[in-house]
Amino acid sequence: MLGRPFGGTCPNLTFRKLTPQSASQDYATIRDSKFVTISNQDSILLKTTLMSATLAFVIVIATLVLWPSVTTAEVPSTAINAITDKLRSARPDLSYRVIGKAPITGFYEVQVESGPVLYVSANGEHFFDGDLYQVNAGQFVNVRDMRLIDERQSLFASRSTSDMIIFRPTGQTKAVMNVFTDVDCGYCRKLHREVPELNAYGIEVRYLAYPRAGIPSESYNKMATAWCAKNQQDILTRVKSGENIPTAVCDNNPVAAHFALGRDLGVSGTPSIILMDGTMIPGYQPAADLAKIFGLDEPSS
Repeated sequence: MLGRPFGGTCPNLTFRKLTPQSASQDYATIRDSKFVTISNQDSILLKTTLMSATLAFVIVIATLVLWPSVTTAEVPSTAINAITDKLRSARPDLSYRVIGKAPITGFYEVQVESGPVLYVSANGEHFFDGDLYQVNAGQFVNVRDMRLIDERQSLFASRSTSDMIIFRPTGQTKAVMNVFTDVDCGYCRKLHREVPELNAYGIEVRYLAYPRAGIPSESYNKMATAWCAKNQQDILTRVKSGENIPTAVCDNNPVAAHFALGRDLGVSGTPSIILMDGTMIPGYQPAADLAKIFGLDEPSS
């Protein structure tokens, strides 16, 4: 099975495409301080062809060798500098962070701020983006998602909930959902309207902020206003309902920290639901379907 089924999601729109491509995965090189997508020779700069996606896919399948994830501290500074300097020579307007070695010999994972993870060669001269899969018996496994599952589980097992907006069941809490949300996302609003039903099943909903438009933005102002309010639940609900609430942004709000955390955990759109076992469910799912995931058949209240 390729990936997992998912419902409606509002994508993160803050990252500009490097070239006007429509392919799901691009393979690129850096020439004369520009990102250049490799396709056919007649339209090397602009035209979208299957060659770029096919080339990246062949490289992935042919050279895939898995090893434990490597932290930035374990990556040689010479490699970090070579990669980031080369990328900045082409796109100095973007910020890059080397995550660690990629599960492909000679490549590194690089996070673009407010953008995707790139798989970049050690000299920084070539990269591709998109999902990376390991070929297992009977299925394709998203490599980064498998690594992130452990990271998410560990983080949410120990992370304080004091900076989240939480909607708790009136009775016993039987399950927990950590939801990265945006107030201007239609599917986020749809999910929020079903929070009372989720609570009735015994599901606790913990919100973290993920303004897809980035920071600063109107979405950020709306979300920060909700997080800075005395009655956070009420203001968040009213903002998600489209009500015009006066902006009141406090200095110590956690929205930017939530946004950065979401990117680190693989969030690329909203709503993104992370379960306590580290599994991420991208997109909207009806309350009844979410309850089934937790093994809850009937509302308890």
